[in-house]
Amino acid sequence: MLDSRRPSMMRSLGAMQDRNFRWFFLARAITLIAGSMSSIALAFAVLEIDNDARSLSLVLAAFTVSNIVFILFGGVVADRLPRALIIQCCYVIDILSIGAIAALLFTGTATVPLIALLAAVNGASSAFVLPAMQGIIPQLTSPEHLQQANAMLSFVRSAVTIGGPVIAGILVATAGPAWAMVAQAAGWILAIPILALVKLPPPAHAGGTTMFHDLRVGWQEFWSRSWLWAIVLAFMIMNAIHAGAWGVAGPYIAKNNDLLGIAGWGWVVSAEGVGVLLMTLILMWYPLKKPLRYGMIGMAAFAIPLTVLGVHPAIVLLAIAAFIAGAGAEVFSTGWNLAMMENIPGEKLSRVSSYDMLGSFVVIPIGTLVYGWLITQADAATVLLVSGIVYAVVAVATLFVPSVWRMGRPSGAPL
Repeated sequence: MLDSRRPSMMRSLGAMQDRNFRWFFLARAITLIAGSMSSIALAFAVLEIDNDARSLSLVLAAFTVSNIVFILFGGVVADRLPRALIIQCCYVIDILSIGAIAALLFTGTATVPLIALLAAVNGASSAFVLPAMQGIIPQLTSPEHLQQANAMLSFVRSAVTIGGPVIAGILVATAGPAWAMVAQAAGWILAIPILALVKLPPPAHAGGTTMFHDLRVGWQEFWSRSWLWAIVLAFMIMNAIHAGAWGVAGPYIAKNNDLLGIAGWGWVVSAEGVGVLLMTLILMWYPLKKPLRYGMIGMAAFAIPLTVLGVHPAIVLLAIAAFIAGAGAEVFSTGWNLAMMENIPGEKLSRVSSYDMLGSFVVIPIGTLVYGWLITQADAATVLLVSGIVYAVVAVATLFVPSVWRMGRPSGAPL
């Protein structure tokens, strides 16, 4: 998987030599730290209002549906306008929506429909941020530092998810979830002026075309690559399972199972973060030779914690399984970003990324709603065991696509 013959090529943290990347890295680190507790806080805030997995699935579905509706337009906008400016504007929207959730929780006026509505606002904002984030990274650093830049961003993301969920689990169990929302909003406030220091050339988009023309060009770029649409099709199924089985059934089982508990679930999510963290350290120093082949093998490992969650959700066993899955997921994450950034023209990258995100996210609301119902109606062990098997089979099936199996790195990339 990793070439150990030339570890010195990436040892100097060369990505940090690029001024724009340094400022972006700092802003991203702040928002990741501030937001690391928010998913757990939101999940248990909803369950505190209504201890029903269907209520949680409704809120998560509201976020995802809104994200899906706007994601293609987000990709077009991110290829037309300065990407750092787009991220800043969306952070303002996030501050307002997250602050509103916190205010509702503090005042005891929060309801599931209100939180779902604010989650939808946040989902729409994310639809513009995500393609802009994907498209901006190759602009911030040189091609030889691209894997390292992605690994460094993943390192921060995984580092904060180790402590964040544990703190969130303890905080939710003692003081309530609202303060985590306040911390997230504060982080976004700090990040906005830092992003203003990122100075990039104007977008390459020449103008004079309609939004629908730009969408058509993005679709042509997307569909012309079999490795791209094959993996996106796989993630339609895999993300639906992940969102439903892990995002809905996981907190529900934790809250209602003495083996796990709310604080225990925080430890499990943190263990997943440790797995990601250690793998990012490896990927900082050793370049991936076959980014998609090993990435999809790594994704198949997520079947392990899914099965354990259903069969025997003890904290230590589930944390070990989550650790393995986290390491595998990071191999895919870095490999996928490299494949996209090294093979898609930069002026079309956000649009192509938006098609990737649309296909990957479109079935998530169905997954959250189905699992919200299923976990209360059927045997949890059976549901999660079958989910793990399906997840693994779908991940491994992508390896039979020749372009997925064979893809390497372009000339000039570290090998």
